Amino acid sequence: MPTVSDSLLHYRPWRGEFRGPIHGSLAMARLSLLLLARRKLFWGLYALALMIFFFFFYGQYLVVWIQEQTSQQTVQFGGIPVKVGDLTKFLDRLNLNGSAHTFGNFIWFEGYIVMIVMALAGSVLVGNDFAHGSLPFYLAKPIGRRHYLFGKFLALGLFLNLVTTVPALVLFLQAGLLYDWQSYYFDHLREFAGILGYGLALTLTLGTLLLATAVWVRRTVPLIMVWTGMFVLARLLASMLVEGAKLDARWKLIDLWNDLYLVGLWCLGASRESIRGDQPEFWEAAAACGVVIVLSLLYLRKRIQAVEVIS
Repeated sequence: MPTVSDSLLHYRPWRGEFRGPIHGSLAMARLSLLLLARRKLFWGLYALALMIFFFFFYGQYLVVWIQEQTSQQTVQFGGIPVKVGDLTKFLDRLNLNGSAHTFGNFIWFEGYIVMIVMALAGSVLVGNDFAHGSLPFYLAKPIGRRHYLFGKFLALGLFLNLVTTVPALVLFLQAGLLYDWQSYYFDHLREFAGILGYGLALTLTLGTLLLATAVWVRRTVPLIMVWTGMFVLARLLASMLVEGAKLDARWKLIDLWNDLYLVGLWCLGASRESIRGDQPEFWEAAAACGVVIVLSLLYLRKRIQAVEVIS
């Protein structure tokens, strides 16, 4: 029976249906995305990512228009006459023709924005829970440690795919409209599945690695420094060892973003010979990403289990 104090406190018993802990993970992911949406910095970085998308979007239109022109004809860009043939040589390096390299190059360039956004997101969504002691509060609820990690992982994965996979699918639809759509969509089903596979590889690898790094570092500035070292300094070191010192191409496996790029091209169906420069084999890059995922999960399991929970 409710007492007088219950009425004064406006206590209302829960009359809804109790759901499983997986719904707690979904709610945590939803609130995590809302937390990111309140930060103006994330919208600014997302706008930069959209600029890269629009460059590829209108670039495909430009390539189709150039194919209808002669190589000796000149066009005006900002009042400067430019030969169509010279412009074609520049656009050919980006492969803006709806092929596998079109989507691979797009996600590659989006990586510069993804690295910054993911570092900030890891600090806001995960690092703060450890720094401010919020994790024991979450785990005291009827959810397990794996449900907490899944909720955070789902939020990071959704944000990552909004920057990479979804715009790449839009470019795929646009390429079919620019060319013969009746044959393009049927002949390029491998590219469509490859975009989804590339997004899955990015989500699994970067999501687990970011969670592990955020649990380890926690603070925003150190997290950005560590994240920069893993993706910027590792890329420079790999380039120096392979292209400068002429060592074996397997040294490029230390560059995780390059490994993901190779895995993405493998999913997209690109041939090994079409990749510029010395590169390791596709399966070696996939194995390197698998090692990163396994080590990250083992570290997360160790750190999350060490958190004391008062039940």
